[in-house]
Amino acid sequence: MRFLSNYPTEILILLFLIITYLISAIEKIVDWKGSVLYIKDHFKNSPLKNGVPFLLAILLVVEIIAVVLMIIGVYQIYTLEIKEIALLGIELSAISIIFMLIGQRLAKDYPGAMSLGVYFIITLCGAYLLNS
Repeated sequence: MRFLSNYPTEILILLFLIITYLISAIEKIVDWKGSVLYIKDHFKNSPLKNGVPFLLAILLVVEIIAVVLMIIGVYQIYTLEIKEIALLGIELSAISIIFMLIGQRLAKDYPGAMSLGVYFIITLCGAYLLNS
């Protein structure tokens, strides 16, 4: 077994996404009120302004599930060379990015929406590799 398994690119993409979503989830949990206030202010002129706590909770749950699946997936790639669970985690990551993109576009935060493209491309590359 190699250091990064026989699937180094997949492992590195998964680690990148695990770190990204884990830190995001921890920040939301540790400072829930601050996160809600920040997002409410961000969406003050959008149709989402009244649903921020509920929508943020949904995003948090999706992020946590994605992280758990990707961590299990990394373990399975190392031990059994099975990629299905990691792929499920990556797919949930893509769904969370789409949720965030919808929010950014409705808030008319076009630079914020554009910056999500980088994460989406990385996620799609991971999904492609894990699916092949």
